[in-house]
Amino acid sequence: MQNAIINITNLRLRTFIGFNPDEREKKQDVVLNIEIHYPADTECINHDEVDHALNYKTVTKAVIKLVEDGHFLLLEKLVADVLSECHRHHSVTYAKVKVDKPHALRFADSVSLTLDWHK
Repeated sequence: MQNAIINITNLRLRTFIGFNPDEREKKQDVVLNIEIHYPADTECINHDEVDHALNYKTVTKAVIKLVEDGHFLLLEKLVADVLSECHRHHSVTYAKVKVDKPHALRFADSVSLTLDWHK
């Protein structure tokens, strides 16, 4: 069996992130990079069977809703919640989520946090 790897690159969203008063009142940009592994069985690869593949559009829509509707004090909580959404599907064997918070520090392009999970 082959290992399929889905990468969702630079998903740009807006959410409430941070604990300072101004961060609690207006949404900020975040950039998500997601990697999801699952076994690509022969039905997927040889027979082009959609039902045997992980639907990355469904995963992405759930992540978008979670992030855009959420209020997070910590980057760690945001990343952990997105990671949980990514490995919700029973066939996922590994997932990694990196979230960047652009302009979080004055002299840096961004601050990011990465978490991963494996079955």
